[in-house]
Amino acid sequence: MAEYKHGEMDVKEHEKTFDGFMKFTTWSVVVILVIIVGMAIFIT
Repeated sequence: MAEYKHGEMDVKEHEKTFDGFMKFTTWSVVVILVIIVGMAIFIT
């Protein structure tokens, strides 16, 4: 196994994955809030 050297790891894929996760999470929260507000308006 190679010896660890601080700061030499390529993190581009990690950043892309994290950005995708954050977009997915943000849109999921927005959709859930819209559903909840819609239910509060139309069901009551």
